[in-house]
Parts: sequence; C-alpha cells; structure tokens
Amino acid sequence: MRILLTLFKVILGLAIAIPVGILVLAVTAGILGALVGIAVLALKLACFGLIGYGLYRVARSVFAPARKVAPRPAFELPAPDPYYEAAVRELDAELGGRSR
Repeated sequence: MRILLTLFKVILGLAIAIPVGILVLAVTAGILGALVGIAVLALKLACFGLIGYGLYRVARSVFAPARKVAPRPAFELPAPDPYYEAAVRELDAELGGRSR
C-alpha cells in the first residue's frame, strides 16, 4: 500500500509539473523571441541610420561649399605679475646684481 501511495504522489506531481513546465517553457520562448526580434529591429535601424549618415556626408561634400577655416590667433603670454617683478628687483638690489 505504501508503494502505491508513493507512486500516486509521483504521478500527481508529474501531472501538475509537466503542464506547468510546458507553460513556463512557452512563456520563456516567447520572451526570448521578442527580445531577439527587438535586437534584429535595432540592428536594421542602425544599418539604415548608418546608410543615411553616409549619404548625408557624401551629399554635403558634393553640394556644400568648402568651409574656410579661420586661422587661430597666436598664443599670447599673460602680462607679468607686477608684484613678482618688484620682488625680483628688490632681491637684485639686495644681492647686488642680476641673479638670473
């Protein structure tokens, strides 16, 4: 009797687990399929965007006039610090000559 009760429990567990497993597998496959579809759609959009950008660059280089690049102004040094200059003069006077 004990073996029959254990066998009944196993059969009942499998009767519940197998349909639930199939349902979970179907839901998982559906979600995975949707994600793969979204990835393929994103890849197609990226390809179309790349082609469009390439066409834009070609059309711009053909039809747009060449840009004139303005020359950059030469680098200007900042004005020397008057306090530093005064300190150097004071040291020079104190040391008795030009130190540098």
